[in-house]
Amino acid sequence: MTRTTPARPVAVEAVFPELAAYRGRTTRLHPRRGNPGRHDSHVGGPLLWPGDEPWPVCREPHEPETETEGYAPEEIRSARAAGVRARRRAWPGAGSPGKGRPVPFVGLAQFFGRDVPGLAAGPGGADLVQLLRCPRTHGPYLERRYLLQWRLAAQTERADRFLVAAPEVPLLRWEDELPEPCVVHPEEVDTYPWAEDDTLPAALIARIDAWDNAQTAQGGPDAPSYQGALSIPPGWRVGGYPSWASTGPLDIACATCRTPMRLLLTAAGDEMDPDSHSWMPLEDRDPSREGMASIRNGQSVGRPTRLRFGRDRDLHVFTCPADPGHPPQWVLS
Repeated sequence: MTRTTPARPVAVEAVFPELAAYRGRTTRLHPRRGNPGRHDSHVGGPLLWPGDEPWPVCREPHEPETETEGYAPEEIRSARAAGVRARRRAWPGAGSPGKGRPVPFVGLAQFFGRDVPGLAAGPGGADLVQLLRCPRTHGPYLERRYLLQWRLAAQTERADRFLVAAPEVPLLRWEDELPEPCVVHPEEVDTYPWAEDDTLPAALIARIDAWDNAQTAQGGPDAPSYQGALSIPPGWRVGGYPSWASTGPLDIACATCRTPMRLLLTAAGDEMDPDSHSWMPLEDRDPSREGMASIRNGQSVGRPTRLRFGRDRDLHVFTCPADPGHPPQWVLS
């Protein structure tokens, strides 16, 4: 089924004509629970991984586990299928340093250029990108490690055999470390920059802020705001502008050549919140109801992938436009 973003509640360029010069495009991915295969673009499904290629492991030191219990991946899957909470199990060796123990990465998603409009090419024209995450934390700030694997899709699909099942850790700290298999429904929409600091001219940001205040004064807290309803859609998306709700705007430059980096993709735990519910597709709404009350199927559309990034932030993945082979950067915002 396709997914269709409703028309914006306000024609933003009619209110702020200057924004026409900043109009961009982003591809909303609209992940929804399903049964994707290794040759599909997806979140949480099997990655297209040649059988003779080792699965990546994280060899960096990990923080000691302070949790006394965890969740077995297979039990998480069984509990989700049954619609119940997974049972927690005792964590062997809780509090041990964990240094020197290689940990297999968890495959989060993969996207083919043939499926996703606007997906930037990788090194050597690679048109398949795979996103993985270490399930353990690093350093005093409990940082996460991500891995971006680029491939030439046609070449990879000609492999003699493929990895049947990726290796997994026995226990995960939280259920939201394991993605729910989701198919994607790519849809291109217009997008506009986050309005803060120097992302737009100062005078325009001041007018946007004043307009937002007037909207709230007239329509109450449910009135559409620029950041929530008109600029950047929530959820998984490719290209477009980053949202900066938690950090404020950041200048992201390539560590190798100092070129300003571009947003490759955004991964998100939530597909909506009260401020951004107007972006929920028509196909996921009850036309007889309005606002948040019109959204059907609860968690399956509001949090379809079951993943969490930071404290419910967006994970922005940036790459270098001058040389996609330069190391990517990861920003939680």
